Amino acid sequence: MRLRSITTDDRFEVADLIHASVNAWYQLRGLPRIFNGDPSLTTIFQDVYHAISPGCAMIAQSDTTGRIMGVCFYHPRQTHVGLGIMSVHPNYFRQGVGRALLQAVIDYADSNGYPSIRLTQSALNLDSFSLYNTAGFVPRCAYQDQFISVPAQGLNVQIPGIDRVRDARLEDIPSLTALELELSGVSRAEDYRFCIENPLGFMSLSVFENPAGEIDGFLGSSAHPASNLLGPGVCRTDEIAIALIGRELDRHRGRSPVFLVPVDRPGLVRQMYAWGAKNCELHFCQVRGAFEPFKGINLPTFVLETA
Repeated sequence: MRLRSITTDDRFEVADLIHASVNAWYQLRGLPRIFNGDPSLTTIFQDVYHAISPGCAMIAQSDTTGRIMGVCFYHPRQTHVGLGIMSVHPNYFRQGVGRALLQAVIDYADSNGYPSIRLTQSALNLDSFSLYNTAGFVPRCAYQDQFISVPAQGLNVQIPGIDRVRDARLEDIPSLTALELELSGVSRAEDYRFCIENPLGFMSLSVFENPAGEIDGFLGSSAHPASNLLGPGVCRTDEIAIALIGRELDRHRGRSPVFLVPVDRPGLVRQMYAWGAKNCELHFCQVRGAFEPFKGINLPTFVLETA
């Protein structure tokens, strides 16, 4: 194989690869498909990363056939490199493709002086867990993947503090940056801008503003058919997280969005159960390099990922 950067000409072959790879992995284990419909749905991954960091994906291409064997998206931020979806076509499973792609991103981060690489990784996938672990990644936090089927009329529950939640504005970006740096040790101003400006038409971002006018939390969400998810977000307390999740769930009336809740926040977890949440998977925050323990609540996702 040879490794190269992604181009716009790769868009549909990469989308087909992601669609086939992810669905095959789950179906081989007797689990339901993640992506339904046409593989063009999964163009979302290249579209999002291209909008924020053009060209930031590594392709593994077969020397024999010219076919794309695997792809790995990555996103340089101010404080780290975020590792997004990494997929290998089922025809090339267990041939070292993922290892080669991961090493290319590690080499990029190391050669450019980034102190860490971070990702959100499925606890069900022991192959990828071993791959990351061998490469020096350390699990730092565990999350419950939950989903709630939001009625067409909304949840119809009383949520203390939801009156303090509003849509994020561009002028909030410095405050969002400072808050995430304080609570999670990372910074990614371009991600907040992407969510607020919403150039692709399916992102949103809410903030929790305290009585002093300071932002104590934020949470985004995606309403794309291939990415019906809440996140990313951070906040100071369970109560703020509940208010933000309630606000973002209300944007998903008639849908069943997935969101990740830290397993070590029992009050938050119990409140989600009270709203009808069901568990569907577990994920880890994996970090290679510098890591600061979370000082608040981290709510990651898989597009605009950073655990």
